[in-house]
Amino acid sequence: MEVSVSAAHTAPRQPEPCRRRRWVGRTAKRTIDVVGAVVLLLLVAPVLLAAVVAVKVDTPGPALFRQRRTGWRGMEFQVLKLRTMQVGSERLRAALAVRNEADGQLFKIREDPRVTPVGRWLRRYSLDELPQLVNVLMGHMSLVGPRPLPVEDSVCTGDAGRRLLVRPGLTGLWQIGGRSDLTWEDALRLDLEYVDTWSVRKDLAILARTLPAVLRGDGAY
Repeated sequence: MEVSVSAAHTAPRQPEPCRRRRWVGRTAKRTIDVVGAVVLLLLVAPVLLAAVVAVKVDTPGPALFRQRRTGWRGMEFQVLKLRTMQVGSERLRAALAVRNEADGQLFKIREDPRVTPVGRWLRRYSLDELPQLVNVLMGHMSLVGPRPLPVEDSVCTGDAGRRLLVRPGLTGLWQIGGRSDLTWEDALRLDLEYVDTWSVRKDLAILARTLPAVLRGDGAY
């Protein structure tokens, strides 16, 4: 399924040298995505295998969790994550709405009763997101980009629609800037800042800052 993105949010036609530089930049970004995802998958394979076993032993159900997300140009895709909640937890979301600690299009509960013991640990260090490296290889996501929101939470109009001009990322300014502690307004501001100013150099800088932020566990729950 594809969600239309307003023409107002598409980039204006640029002179040939500008288009060539943009093409080179996009090609370099995709190359970094593919090479980086392959290398990272090889490096984290033992950790990922141990996490899969831990999820299976902790609670009944599949180790992987799939959810529809809105991606590049409004295309929907199935994001892959390690399961951190009890099976069927999405059906309980409406009942927990009054406990939502986030605002705007975000849904976060610091002590979410649906999260499993192993899931809480996986979330703290973002290990549950490691399977998204497969999404990067498939072209659904980039290593760096805006946060991929669930389809039902995505806003595709106004300034928020500009988020869809690039692929969502495994990490991004939101990851190194506070993660779950960010308000919707702050998260959107960081996403739009990335969309408007992205470059290969900026991607590499964000990647370099991601591991320290993850290890500190800032804003993760």
